[in-house]
Amino acid sequence: MRKLLVYLRPYRHWVLLAPLLMLVETTTDLLQPRMIQRIVDVGIAQQDLDVVLQTGVWMVGLSIAGALGGIGCTAMSVLASQGFGADLRDGLFTKVQSLSFGNIDRFETGQLITRLTNDVTQVEELVGLMLRLMLRAPLLVVGSFVMAMLSSPQLAPLFAALVPLIVVVLSWVINKAYPLYGDVQERLDDLNTVMQENLAGVRVVKAFVRGDHEIARFRRVNRGLMTITVRVVRTVAAAGPLMTMTLYAGVVAGIWLGGARVLQGRMQVGQVIAFTSYLTRTLWSLSFVSTLSTRVARAQASAERIAEVLDSTPEVQEAPDARPLEAPAGRVAFEDVTFRYGEESDPVLRDVSFVAEPGQTVAVLGATGAGKSTLVHLIGRFYDVASGGVTLDGVDVRALDEASLRRAIAIALQESVLFSGTIRDNIRYGRPDATDAEVEAAARAAQAHDFITAFADGYDTIVGQRGVNLSGGQKQRIAIARALLVRPAVLILDDSTSSVDVETEAEIQAALAALMRGAAAEPGEGWAERVQLLRRPARDGGDGATMTAFVIAQRISTVLNADKILVLDGGRIAAEGTHAELLASSPIYREIYDSQLGNGRATRGSD
Repeated sequence: MRKLLVYLRPYRHWVLLAPLLMLVETTTDLLQPRMIQRIVDVGIAQQDLDVVLQTGVWMVGLSIAGALGGIGCTAMSVLASQGFGADLRDGLFTKVQSLSFGNIDRFETGQLITRLTNDVTQVEELVGLMLRLMLRAPLLVVGSFVMAMLSSPQLAPLFAALVPLIVVVLSWVINKAYPLYGDVQERLDDLNTVMQENLAGVRVVKAFVRGDHEIARFRRVNRGLMTITVRVVRTVAAAGPLMTMTLYAGVVAGIWLGGARVLQGRMQVGQVIAFTSYLTRTLWSLSFVSTLSTRVARAQASAERIAEVLDSTPEVQEAPDARPLEAPAGRVAFEDVTFRYGEESDPVLRDVSFVAEPGQTVAVLGATGAGKSTLVHLIGRFYDVASGGVTLDGVDVRALDEASLRRAIAIALQESVLFSGTIRDNIRYGRPDATDAEVEAAARAAQAHDFITAFADGYDTIVGQRGVNLSGGQKQRIAIARALLVRPAVLILDDSTSSVDVETEAEIQAALAALMRGAAAEPGEGWAERVQLLRRPARDGGDGATMTAFVIAQRISTVLNADKILVLDGGRIAAEGTHAELLASSPIYREIYDSQLGNGRATRGSD
């Protein structure tokens, strides 16, 4: 919790004011029984109406002051706790954005959602409770004891007997509840994970008629959460009756002992009433502590889970002397690269070496698990190599500023991720300042303009949740347009045309060729001008800088015209060359080609 309290610093004024206002409320609360004692023992006993009225007026005034203090304390507590919660949630989300792919791989989506929502809420509510109760409870306990000693010293020993009993009950509740709350949060993680997976894959669930299976799976996790929650509630609930029993026992003991002394003439009735009131306040204050203690236990479990994310160190660290990448040409080289996911796992890539020159198209083929996607992720330094090096324009990517490195690279994935907003917003995602003409040029290059303008709202069409109102091919083309609009030095198409028909794919390839090397213009008026909108400014004053492309594809027809084809097998480059060269020299490539475009005798295919 101490680690997280740094987020309270911007609200320190409210944090200081809340206890001070609570001090006002608590002080007026402690004075009320003394006022009652004065009314009974002086005003009523001596039949002095002036004492009754004057003391009554003071009681009303103190009540108003206490109410104002309580309202002010609550307002300050809400301001501080809500601001704290918002900043903590913001800090946690910002931290997640800074994590490397490897860190995020270890945190499941459901876990991160729980930590950003439920866990932050638990800590936020605890801060609010502490600001309202952390001063009130101890002040009422100590103040009530002092006032009881002043009012009825003969009955004060009752405090010494009852308070230790309450402390024992509180200690038992805290020790029992704390580990259980950690289990509750873990079960909530599981529940969120199941819901997230099911809602994201609802079409698959329905397509395979697995609704009953998913319901049973959800019920199993939901029951597990219910079971552990019931255990927690049962443990905490035991404190309530024990506290109430102790309270009534104390009240009865106070009235019995005090009443006996009144009958003996050794005490006054007002003293007994005041003592009973102070005893009641003390025990109720301790019950507040009980409530606060259980909330502390739950919030502490949440705080540890939040701190686990905040304390995570990104696996990919930027070098202190990292330099920005300026006007990249796009030459990519892998030099004896070996990579593994985790220190103990087997290498995914082994001794990979090749060079992609500016303006070249490099295709990557291989079976599932060969390491194709991993290879292209290393270019943008989403992971760090285990050994060897990846260079861009002759500079190791580990020596480059991450932001400038990734601005030079654009990627379009097979599973196209679109965000809430318009189609225009999604295409502009990487370049928010792009003009409408540039957006349209990128959409035309990606063969997306025609279907976009077919919508009633055109580029202002709202994209549904996860692009539900778009087909797979349409989403992929928008993702390609988004990548092209960035005008990258290195373009990565990770199986990003798998849902596009062959004819449209050929048109996209023609547009890419024009963008990369100023190839012959595509038929159609204005194409040359549109191409120029997407060309990067030339470093030497020419007509536009070249773009290097990496293409991962399932269809071998996609890569036939690539300048270089890499065939991965078991994490190694099994063959490298053009289509003609590999067809003549590589059995693996020939198998892939024959299975798709040849005589079909081979059974081995790409993914």
